[in-house]
Amino acid sequence: MSWENAFKTGTELVLATSSKKGDPNANIVISLGFVDNKLLVADCQMNITIKNLQSNNKICVIPKNYSEGYYRVKGSVEILNSGKYFDICTKGNKQFPVKNAILIDIKEVFDLDKLKVIQIRKIK
Repeated sequence: MSWENAFKTGTELVLATSSKKGDPNANIVISLGFVDNKLLVADCQMNITIKNLQSNNKICVIPKNYSEGYYRVKGSVEILNSGKYFDICTKGNKQFPVKNAILIDIKEVFDLDKLKVIQIRKIK
């Protein structure tokens, strides 16, 4: 089993962000899976989350689907309001209008069961 399975399409994710001043925020979103080796989610109602990410593009994500294991990923974010990733976010989404695509470049994967880092890349 790979850690990526815990973040598969349709999984609820907890996104944790922080403002530049350090004010924390958390939100629950639905994973759109991996596209081009990056995790994709749609911003439909995340006003504080987006403000935080615009001033501090670092993010921490934990899946709520624990049947695949307990993992925490950290990375940096690109916020896109048009193009390929935005189109993927809007496809089939009829419940809420999509404001932005949030593309997460994962830099660290931490296995919360084994209490160790299992993948790491330098954060830019």
